Amino acid sequence: MISSTSSAPHSRGAASASMNSLVVESTRMFLEAAQAADCVHAQLHGNEIALQKLGALLRTLAPRAVVTCARGSSDHAATFARYLIETRLGLLTASLSPSISSVYGVQQDLRQCLLLAISQSGRSPDLLAAVAAATAAGATVVALVNVEDSPLAQAAHHVVPLHAGAETSVAATKSFIAALAAITQLLAMWSNDQALLQALMRAPEQLAQAWNLDWSPAVALLHSSDNLFVIGRGLGLGVAQEAALKLKETCGIHAEAFSGAEVRHGPMALLNQGVPALIFTQHDATLPGLQALATELAQSSVPVLLAGEATSGALQLPTLAAHAAITPMLHAQSFYRVANALAIARGLDPDHPPRLNKVTETV
Repeated sequence: MISSTSSAPHSRGAASASMNSLVVESTRMFLEAAQAADCVHAQLHGNEIALQKLGALLRTLAPRAVVTCARGSSDHAATFARYLIETRLGLLTASLSPSISSVYGVQQDLRQCLLLAISQSGRSPDLLAAVAAATAAGATVVALVNVEDSPLAQAAHHVVPLHAGAETSVAATKSFIAALAAITQLLAMWSNDQALLQALMRAPEQLAQAWNLDWSPAVALLHSSDNLFVIGRGLGLGVAQEAALKLKETCGIHAEAFSGAEVRHGPMALLNQGVPALIFTQHDATLPGLQALATELAQSSVPVLLAGEATSGALQLPTLAAHAAITPMLHAQSFYRVANALAIARGLDPDHPPRLNKVTETV
């Protein structure tokens, strides 16, 4: 295992020169992210009957709103859930702040609401406190969790196992993709959307293909970057948030995620030749706006990496044609491989980010 070193620019050239595929492919981040396709395949078959029943139950319950509760990468999956629920069901969905109950001690009215609690470990104290408070406030709790015997699973009314298996690298990878797949399968069963369900069944094969796409030009462009904007919109905003987090924790890059709409409200002024933009797109109503933004930035001499259909002036990262709701998990899979390689090129160990632990126990 490589050791953690400084990410100062003068050290990166030597790190890049000595980098080889054996080092890149021996990290736990690489090995675990590569398992995502198999994890999703196991999940889709393992959860099928239970989610058919849960989908039917939710149609009967007809919740008046959905509330998500999560931290870190799981909260980015919750962002995806919000857009998928609101676009597919037209049902108001909002993120619950765990501190409302765990710190402020405020009781909320969650009668006839569905709480989606998403977690890899299922052990964070503030998440557990929020679930307990939501249950007392009348919510029906569904836990999407990787550790099936965790306190979160025991506290929920219904459990959707992520089937991601053991994940030991601090950087969550396959569990994030598994969360997106579980959310999609739940929504497909709930809304009885056969087209979405059929698209999801193709996801394991597409994830395997996405893992092998060549995103290495991103390593060359970002090798010496200290700042980066990561942009998405709608169903793609969650993967933009996830990519920004991974670039911070594994690559030492100050990456910030923005909606393609929000970036125009001030942050866009910071973009220049020294602050590149990584843009994630999916083939839905958000595509024209994101393509126009990519073109505009490239014409202003901002280095643009674009995951999606080619746009003038942007460096295109290869992607697969897929359903708009499946595209974010495919983007995440391709991104994890390049993030691992970029971390090593910058002289860092993606498995051991400084000052971070695998389970973050926020109060």
